[in-house]
Amino acid sequence: MPLRRWVESANYAIEGVLHAAKTERHLRYHFYAASAVLIVSFLLGVSRTEFLLISTVAVVVICAELLNTAIEHVVDLLSPEKNELARLAKDIAAGAVLVTAFGSLVIGYIILAPYIMKTFQAGFRIAKHTGEDTAIVSLVIVCILVVITKSHFGRGKPLRGGLPSGHAALAFSIWVSTTYISHNYIVSLLTFVAALVIAQSRVAVRAHTPWEVILGGLLGALTTFLLFLIFYH
Repeated sequence: MPLRRWVESANYAIEGVLHAAKTERHLRYHFYAASAVLIVSFLLGVSRTEFLLISTVAVVVICAELLNTAIEHVVDLLSPEKNELARLAKDIAAGAVLVTAFGSLVIGYIILAPYIMKTFQAGFRIAKHTGEDTAIVSLVIVCILVVITKSHFGRGKPLRGGLPSGHAALAFSIWVSTTYISHNYIVSLLTFVAALVIAQSRVAVRAHTPWEVILGGLLGALTTFLLFLIFYH
């Protein structure tokens, strides 16, 4: 079925991201940096356009690092022995990452510097945001935390097994966001039940252990709750 093929393709793609995160410390650094920059941008209250630009740049840097890792593997496969052309191919790919990262630093400085200067002049104040914006950022941060945690423990496949359960993390993140945004106990309860069903299904199909699902749910719920507590007005 098309849906099953799409899930399998997504599984392979996410598995590639996790493999790169497990084996390439620079990619993990990029994930850490992306999370930090997004949080700082949210704290300082950059405009939506500027936030979109910063997010795009962060994605481009991570994609460049992923392509660099893929090129390194292909070169190692085609040229297992030392070869000058193989070395040049790796160096050029690494250079592409360096140029992209340097460009992102310049863009980040241009956007964030005025806000940082304003903070020093007028004092630090946490910017407040709409529930929808906070929910989206929460999902992004939860996804990054799931990738980092799975790469650290290195067990299971991305959409089947491993610590923590990404499905549970995202489901309970959505539950907390829905609770804050809707202000409706019935909607919150229905979303909570749906999150429980998703979490239970991961155990039922033996994709995760109960412990992995519980930790995933806690990761998603607590991270989202904290972000709403800080940023939601």
